Amino acid sequence: MDHTKIVGEKIKALRETKEISIAELAERTGLAEEQINRIENNVDIPSLAPLIKIARALGVRLGTFLDDQDEMGAVVCRKQETVDNTISFSNNAMDARTHMHYQSLAKSKSDRHMEPFIVDIEATNDTQYTLSSHEGEEFIYVMEGVIEICHGKKNHIIKAGDTIYYDSIVPHHVHGYEGQAAKILAVVYTPI
Repeated sequence: MDHTKIVGEKIKALRETKEISIAELAERTGLAEEQINRIENNVDIPSLAPLIKIARALGVRLGTFLDDQDEMGAVVCRKQETVDNTISFSNNAMDARTHMHYQSLAKSKSDRHMEPFIVDIEATNDTQYTLSSHEGEEFIYVMEGVIEICHGKKNHIIKAGDTIYYDSIVPHHVHGYEGQAAKILAVVYTPI
């Protein structure tokens, strides 16, 4: 199942149901109309930041784009199931060169405020990063490797076994330290 395609289709369907034009959505989110078009038509794979801005502008939770079904109560995600829930986002919506593979851990939990993911960060030669910001908070636990987080004017080096918790409204970027691969558990909280 291609989850990235579903994300684009869900955004388009929600926008049309709410009778919001692409121009209006662009104004509400601060994203370019072309960028929204490309996301809806699955040309661009959005990163979390624009996805969160689109969700807020449409008055839905981020999870709405990732949900498979509505289910009440506790949700258990077994290790073998996480592989089937992998979604690839580019780090920067206008630059699909660098990828992070997100394994969603709570897709069946409806009406949730937190989005837990296991994220595989691919090795890259890119050294230029575009910081992004959105409402909410993020908690990261490094499972393997070393990551670097640019948060505001500070750079944090986080090693395996270490954690970081920060406000997402401060411009930030997460990537492997010195371009190396890493694996993290990331929990994103977005108020609505």
